[in-house]
Amino acid sequence: CQVIVHDVNELTEKLFPIVEAMQKHFSAGSGTYYSDSIFFLSVAMHRIMPKEITRIIQVDLDLKYKTNIRDLFDEFDNFPEGAVIGIAREMQPVYRHTFWQYRRENPQTKVGEPPPDGLPGFNSGVLLLNLEAMRQSKLYNQLLEPTMVQKLTEKYHFKGHLGDQDFFTMVGMEHPELFHVLDCTWNRQLCTWWRDHGYSDVFEQYFQCEGEVRIYHGNCNTPIPED
Repeated sequence: CQVIVHDVNELTEKLFPIVEAMQKHFSAGSGTYYSDSIFFLSVAMHRIMPKEITRIIQVDLDLKYKTNIRDLFDEFDNFPEGAVIGIAREMQPVYRHTFWQYRRENPQTKVGEPPPDGLPGFNSGVLLLNLEAMRQSKLYNQLLEPTMVQKLTEKYHFKGHLGDQDFFTMVGMEHPELFHVLDCTWNRQLCTWWRDHGYSDVFEQYFQCEGEVRIYHGNCNTPIPED
């Protein structure tokens, strides 16, 4: 087993020029938690990791594993042609809220709608990054360009504060083919903040998750069930 430690400052220095343009669209504001470039690490991981690293699993700290993470690695084999990232759906109506203006202008849209037919957005707590596919995808790399980010944020009237998660969500509305959607049991989010903030009527449509949980995600400081 080989452990390699990376210097956060060094990574941020490499990241900043790549993600600077998107930070203003997906950060909480200057000097705040998510405005730090490191929260966009996953977006440009393929540009700063050595070429010999072809696949990476990136996870949040507030997780509890109920299965061997090696089983998650096997999900890379399920990526459809053209997909570069494996990610689970967001399990709260956060993006129903964020895309309110686009939804109002496009009443028939699936944007922000709950699963299985809607596009609820993504949660970046568990990420499978196929770095090799990310490097080779012309489309994905075009989407990192400031002009493309600007174009999409204008189209969707998008202003977020959740870093990489917002970028993946917005891109997923436009190009779902870039993503392999992980089953909710790989990122069983527990936060219920939006249930108490205006969305109790639709909350369960987003929050339900069938099957045996493999990874619990105690987001927004939610306690994780004991065994």
